[in-house]
Amino acid sequence: MAAVAAGGGASRWQYLDRIRKTPGPFTPESDVSEEAIATMDKAKILVIGAGGLGCEILKDLALSGFKDIHVIDMDTIDISNLNRQFLFRKDDVGKFKAEVAAKFVEKRVKGVKITPHNCRIQEFDEDFYMQFQLVVCGLDSIEARRWINATLVNMVDMNDQDSLKPLIDGGTEGFKGQTRVVFPTLTPCIECQLDLYTPRAAVPLCTLATIPRQPEHCIEWAHIIAWDQEKPFPALDKDDPEHITWLYQKALARAQEFGITGVTYSLTQGVVKNIIPAIASTNAIIAASCCNEALKISTSAAPALGFEESYMMYSGDDSIYTNTFKYDKKEDCAVCGDLAKPLHVDPKWTLRELLDSFAIKPDLQLKKPSIRAEGRTLYMQFPPSIEEQTRPNLDKTLKDGLGLEVNHEVVITDPAFPALTFRYLIRFTSA
Repeated sequence: MAAVAAGGGASRWQYLDRIRKTPGPFTPESDVSEEAIATMDKAKILVIGAGGLGCEILKDLALSGFKDIHVIDMDTIDISNLNRQFLFRKDDVGKFKAEVAAKFVEKRVKGVKITPHNCRIQEFDEDFYMQFQLVVCGLDSIEARRWINATLVNMVDMNDQDSLKPLIDGGTEGFKGQTRVVFPTLTPCIECQLDLYTPRAAVPLCTLATIPRQPEHCIEWAHIIAWDQEKPFPALDKDDPEHITWLYQKALARAQEFGITGVTYSLTQGVVKNIIPAIASTNAIIAASCCNEALKISTSAAPALGFEESYMMYSGDDSIYTNTFKYDKKEDCAVCGDLAKPLHVDPKWTLRELLDSFAIKPDLQLKKPSIRAEGRTLYMQFPPSIEEQTRPNLDKTLKDGLGLEVNHEVVITDPAFPALTFRYLIRFTSA
């Protein structure tokens, strides 16, 4: 296998070309020509993430015949990555994941060019993403998925078919995994399917700053607020024990101030790093599924996920089980829809309680929400002057205190998702 992977020349692709040149029952005749195959060879593919899943995706794409690949990852290699991120070695610890992964795959698969980007996906504009024919995600962050999803949807120009960039998204957690394909504006997007994720344990910034109730709240306060205010180090390194210790001590003092117990160093690590269990075999299976979808989209050899069945789930808990299902596009989706959706609330709730609910609401999952209602601002996180002016509203009830009525439209935003605007119509659950 090593000799095959490292080989070059025309024989390198003979078995793959046999697959690509053999038309299947769904393949248009024009898509198996030498010209069509050359077009695939010239395609630019973007991989987001070079961790456990991203390493597998890079290797699989290179071995599938894609020759021009870019990869984005801002992280550096930690010793704990080596058990499952197989492109890295002990000597690579401390180096950028994207750079090391790109060099490793280029060395083993001749003729493949991989361009690394050591930064956040938010640092690029739409012109950067427009150059790619496919985007493949191997992320462990819901926030990053939502951001790239909204960006690709907003890029679509109905008069330019090249502006539509298919998004292939893979995810793993322990022995479970999923693959889905999004054709922006045509099929359900990631925001449409957000309720498939378990809401993360998070609360709005206003609660963290005023009335923490759990040890996790104190840690998040230290992570988000105290760090930003005091800036003890130039940048937060979540793998640096000195940085974690600073956060732990701040969180512990905060917990003692409010009579909260349970803040520990290990809990601080877990909350700050958002640790998700990862297993190499699950990563391999999901990466293979993602790259299979990339090959199907590029060659039309078989129907890709997206239109009929948009979501594939894998479960390896008891054996090997997969199933696919269709997920309907939502007309009231904040990204690809244009309708407001109903928001069922208790009229006796305070605005603070409403904002708290947005953290665990499956179709929102927001940490720093701001809210407006038909021409007036109810609460705004930033800038500080407006936050101070609107802070008294937090303890007012929705109906009697703020005067909200049935069918009142409210608009919710969050700085983590600048492209998203959530529109809701108030529906009271009691008189």
